[in-house]
Amino acid sequence: MTPQFDNSYARLPERFFTKQSATPVPTPSLLKLNHNLAGEMGLDAEWLASNEGLAMLAGNDTPAGAEPLAQVYAGHQFGGWSPRLGDGRALLLGEVTGPDGQHWDIQLKGSGRTPYSRSGDGRAWLGPVIREYLVSEAMAALGVPTTRALAAVSTGETVLREAPFPGAILTRVASSHIRVGTFQYFASQKDRDGLETLLAFSVERHYPELAPNDALGFLSSVVEAQAELVAKWMGLGFIHGVMNTDNCHVGGLTIDYGPCAFLDTYHPAKVFSSIDQFGRYAYGAQPEILVWNLAQLASALLPLIDEDSEKAVEAAQEVLHSYGPAYTSAWQRNFFPKIGLADGGEEEIALVKDLMLRMADNQADFTLTFHALLDGGARDLFIDPTAFDAWEATWRDHQPDPALMAKANPGVIPRNHQIERVIKEAVAGNMDPFHEMAEVLSRPFDPGPEAAPWQKPPLEEELVQQTFCGT
Repeated sequence: MTPQFDNSYARLPERFFTKQSATPVPTPSLLKLNHNLAGEMGLDAEWLASNEGLAMLAGNDTPAGAEPLAQVYAGHQFGGWSPRLGDGRALLLGEVTGPDGQHWDIQLKGSGRTPYSRSGDGRAWLGPVIREYLVSEAMAALGVPTTRALAAVSTGETVLREAPFPGAILTRVASSHIRVGTFQYFASQKDRDGLETLLAFSVERHYPELAPNDALGFLSSVVEAQAELVAKWMGLGFIHGVMNTDNCHVGGLTIDYGPCAFLDTYHPAKVFSSIDQFGRYAYGAQPEILVWNLAQLASALLPLIDEDSEKAVEAAQEVLHSYGPAYTSAWQRNFFPKIGLADGGEEEIALVKDLMLRMADNQADFTLTFHALLDGGARDLFIDPTAFDAWEATWRDHQPDPALMAKANPGVIPRNHQIERVIKEAVAGNMDPFHEMAEVLSRPFDPGPEAAPWQKPPLEEELVQQTFCGT
């Protein structure tokens, strides 16, 4: 069954995008198809795995109803303004509607040059495709709002980065691909009509309970969604690595898995991204940098909030001030269950933060420490076990609930050194570790005995100190 495509974004004004086809590839082959996700989307997995389906996933054929396009947007990258970015190596084919009525954008990532590629080649190599597939699907299994990976395809081409690598394309799906930077683009162009059109489209797609022109309600909804999202990141030890405004999704999804990583040993100042030289997007900085990103969205929306600029600023600031309480509440909902508490106040907040301070001082593994609270093995992860003992005595007085901890603390995450090993094997032609890791990560809270090798923290010689963007 051929997917029933539409592309509502293609019906927006032409200045929102550039229509074009993907650059064909010589000898595509299917590396992995996400059968479960295909079912959620109402797609026929057998068709997707067929020659006709492969041609679509590789960009060699455009199915009926699809209108491939590259979206334009702008953004602040590490605080510096870039007035025109856009999809430099991706094309939005269109959208399908799932059995539950949900809209799914289908995008090919690595499909060739676009007018927004700048000096890039528009292609992706196998490593970043595997990384995004594994991490985005792990995030979905962990309950984090995220873009998803429908398929990974080998192109039969060679992509040049620091060395020649096999080319690949990721089929990424999401409720939309609209970013804070999309609003910034039209605001910087002083394009009020464009802003109004984008707002109405975004509201309909993500917050249909709002009126199409409710800019203030939209801002409030994005603030709340992003506060929830980043609190989930923090609760899992996830570092996005490039929290630029063009990577900040208005629907509250995690988007653009470039130099992302999960913590091994815990430290709030930890940075993995090779391009984050000053720690702007360090683990502990993520909640604060999000406020900066949201302020950029508020600035872009000011003309639509109120005709009186002073009133618009005042109203936007009031919404932005709601972020603090929203994030604190979301943080508590994510961290209290990690230590077995359903709720709490200042004393319980201090209890969590005291544990994390002791973890940082003792180079304790983030994921394993919280997971080991269930079986009493957490103290063995501390350089000085008595540092844990001192905390544990107070914690036990709170009568923690093991059932809450079991649901909040995964036993397995996509660890950096494991991803690097899987990529190395895949480049050498062995895809088995990739498939095995994907299967294990699909059950993070009940991994089973076969997950044991994937749960181990890195040995000293396996440590990954930097992660890279892949472009």
